[in-house]
Amino acid sequence: MSRKRAREVALQALFQLDMTDGRQGAAAEDQALAAAWETGKKPSELDEGYARALVAGTREHLAEIDADLSAVSKEWKVSRMAVIDRNILRLAVYEMRFVPEMTPAIAINEAVELAKRFSSDESPRFVNGVLGSVVRK
Repeated sequence: MSRKRAREVALQALFQLDMTDGRQGAAAEDQALAAAWETGKKPSELDEGYARALVAGTREHLAEIDADLSAVSKEWKVSRMAVIDRNILRLAVYEMRFVPEMTPAIAINEAVELAKRFSSDESPRFVNGVLGSVVRK
């Protein structure tokens, strides 16, 4: 397993929580993460811990993250973005701002890869552009 897989699982969990408005708290996070891990091999403790930290941290800092995204995407309200793209962006902004060992270049690259795998053909450019603007701001 790897951090890449942990990011994928975190994204799937964040997507699920976003679709249900995430009102259920920690129990919902546990369920969403468990469902996402079912699609692959059992994770290492390190990978599972990283995925949990990504989901919990992104949700904890959601207002700050969405404010960062709103500041650079004036033509697209965060609430109107495709759910998968919104959560890819949130995850990347969380990593850039709150994970000390993460560099913006790596976070952006990983987000673009997630967009290529899970979203539309236009999404990688959109994700790259928005995150590049976040870094410049």
